[in-house]
Amino acid sequence: MTTIKGPAIFLAQFMGDNPPYNNLKDICKWAASLGYKGVQIPTWDARCIDLQKAGESKIYCDELKGMVQEAGLEITELSTHLQGQLVAVNPAYDSLFDGFAPEAIRGNNKARTEWAVQQLKYAAKASQYLGLKAHATFSGALLWHTMYPWPQRPAGLVETGFTELAKRWLPILNEFDECGVDVCYEIHPGEDLHDGVSYELFLDKVNQHPRACLLYDPSHFVLQCLDYKTYIDHYHQRIKAFHVKDAEFNATGKQGVYGGYQNWADRAGRFRSLGDGQVDFKSIFSKLATYDYKGWAVLEWECCIKNSEDGAKEGAAFIRDHIITVTEKAFDDFAGTAADEKFNNRILGID
Repeated sequence: MTTIKGPAIFLAQFMGDNPPYNNLKDICKWAASLGYKGVQIPTWDARCIDLQKAGESKIYCDELKGMVQEAGLEITELSTHLQGQLVAVNPAYDSLFDGFAPEAIRGNNKARTEWAVQQLKYAAKASQYLGLKAHATFSGALLWHTMYPWPQRPAGLVETGFTELAKRWLPILNEFDECGVDVCYEIHPGEDLHDGVSYELFLDKVNQHPRACLLYDPSHFVLQCLDYKTYIDHYHQRIKAFHVKDAEFNATGKQGVYGGYQNWADRAGRFRSLGDGQVDFKSIFSKLATYDYKGWAVLEWECCIKNSEDGAKEGAAFIRDHIITVTEKAFDDFAGTAADEKFNNRILGID
């Protein structure tokens, strides 16, 4: 068993235009003042990192790492959620996702995909230079618009979609493999990898690639009514990153999983600050510790009610209180006896 590292915080939702949220050095000091020990860095935010430079220069990465360490923190993972999304975009979503890409390639699906793939490859080298073992991202989606099969999906559509998704990701996974880093897909509605079954479809297409791993975030499973605790039993060997995010699901006679096009505050399923939702984190932390999870517990704050400052402050204490310092001995060792094969045989009635 392993004691989970943390608390850490994903900086994406906290970056802003005003100090201390407008640059990496100051936001790290802020995070450290709240009790965090690590930061997950969004690589699309130039206020945090120049990803291309990080992928091409170990010197730059050493400087970046040193800046974070000066605040008393560690870098837990880099995140390419937005770039990973752009590895695979169905044309139905081109306009919506173009905002994630540089202005010069918007409206050009092929160029956007090529840019996203290169971004992931930069992230692989940058992670290696920073001494990281895991990387957080999204899979992108070619099939999501057919999630609910009406009209009926044509025969072979899912097979073709996952074949193409794997074709785009295999060179990226191989690059991460060369760098010794796991790609941790956040299983998430809106992605083709949105539950266990879809993840397994992808694994089959990438030949069970050892770097095709998971970022575990129970909040997305609460909103899907998926058993998020048994999920750990199924996939613990692949879980290499962990977002600690709370959620609640309260169906009514008027709406359920799909939310009736309502805003987040009015949906049946909504994200909450840690401790304000329904996720059983005691069981989750126990399972991950028992299954020898060696990574970080990283707060991802998304709440439609509570303000971010309170969410961050409370989140550090919440994670710290849930981390289990694992035992190095059995509780009943005091009643044990020394190893003695003859004694064991006598107990069993073996001559």
